Amino acid sequence: MAHSVLLVEDDAGIATVIRAALEEEGFLVTGCTSIAERDRLLSAEQFDVMLTDVMLDDGDGLETMENVQAAAPDMPVIVLSAQNTLDTAVRASDTNAFEYFPKPFDLDELTSAVQQAVAQQAGPSLGSEDTPSDLPFVGRSQAMQGVYRMITRVMRNDLTVLVTGESGTGKELVAEAIHELGQRKTGPFVAVNTAAIPHDLIESELFGHEKGAFTGAVSQQLGKFEQAHGGTLFLDEIGDMPAEAQTRLLRALQSGRIRRVGGRQEIAVDVRIVAATNRALEPMIAAGSFREDLYYRLNVVPIHIPPLRERRDDVGALTRHFLLQAESEGLPTRQIDKDAIAELETRPWRGNVRELRNVIFRLALLARDDIISLATVNDVLPDVVSQTSGTEQDGYASALSQWLEGQPTVPGTLYHNALAAFEKPLFEHALRETGGNQVRAAGLLGINRNTLRKRLSELQIYPETFVQRH
Repeated sequence: MAHSVLLVEDDAGIATVIRAALEEEGFLVTGCTSIAERDRLLSAEQFDVMLTDVMLDDGDGLETMENVQAAAPDMPVIVLSAQNTLDTAVRASDTNAFEYFPKPFDLDELTSAVQQAVAQQAGPSLGSEDTPSDLPFVGRSQAMQGVYRMITRVMRNDLTVLVTGESGTGKELVAEAIHELGQRKTGPFVAVNTAAIPHDLIESELFGHEKGAFTGAVSQQLGKFEQAHGGTLFLDEIGDMPAEAQTRLLRALQSGRIRRVGGRQEIAVDVRIVAATNRALEPMIAAGSFREDLYYRLNVVPIHIPPLRERRDDVGALTRHFLLQAESEGLPTRQIDKDAIAELETRPWRGNVRELRNVIFRLALLARDDIISLATVNDVLPDVVSQTSGTEQDGYASALSQWLEGQPTVPGTLYHNALAAFEKPLFEHALRETGGNQVRAAGLLGINRNTLRKRLSELQIYPETFVQRH
């Protein structure tokens, strides 16, 4: 089915050119020239995306954008403007516009932006609760909308992406989606887990080696960079890369050239880099275990994947998706009732989506009935601690609530008293972990060393008492 576009443009020549370009790509275009006509059309019809000029026949289109958001809150908006000023760009950004194009603009880029806006709308629908998808994402939760939006933003360029998130959240799936939906989809997708490679072999694995370069190098071997030429190289667990390999990786990213171990010739490589880590890299930079310049080279476009506990609305859709997967892999056909899903939504899922998938496959195998019930979940999964006892985060919140109930209601004191009560054990833990070393403690906490020193003094915490003595 063709996607619909509302084009709000009072320049007849520009409107004609845009309409022709979009209709050639298969879009259904409806045009108007005023705010009043725009609002009337939005109240009567649904559109997949809107393109709008700023200055229209009857006023400033951005000033009335709240009308658009009220009528079609999920519709992407692309802003066009002949007022090519920073103020206009900022105003467009403030309306959460999907994209902003100053006039004159490149028509191919505009058409591509419309296609990406439509893809953003399709992204959440990849999480259909009842049908499998060719793409890897399931879920419509608000927490995942930012992920979908960022993927659509990097699809039409080759910017380096750093994907962060806990283990089991699907970092490699993000890398695969960026590749499969992007301009390099016809090239290879090469994934390498840097944490799984012995440190003395990681440079050979990434850059290749020549015959005789070291003991056991009986023939020439191409590294992952050369294997990924023309496509995407996914560097997983980048935080575990040893320091020497970090230096060579940085050089390769800066120059676009690599040298095989034992080789003399530099080789040009054309790869798009997507890196991922479940570790916080900033404290590692402060501790000297990760290069700061490599971090900034990798962290061009950051994409953070929320843990499953922050997208519980997706548990039901994911569960049904994994039941279909289990069936396709030869396990019995199962359905699941709403009470069982409600119970699954309460569980902590410390292993995130990966853990949920394993649990659903287990339920599909061990359930006695075709419909998985609450009793089945509790029977098959007694070892999983229910969320009713609270996740760690809920435990902290509960502890804070109990502490607050015992505090006097003296105006102007509660906020600072609460901070002091919960900051002190946090800082003491950091000092204990680092043997009283304030530089390393600040790095562990992710704060400035001077800030740490100031707070230690105010909280009357003495670092010397944490120094390890032998």
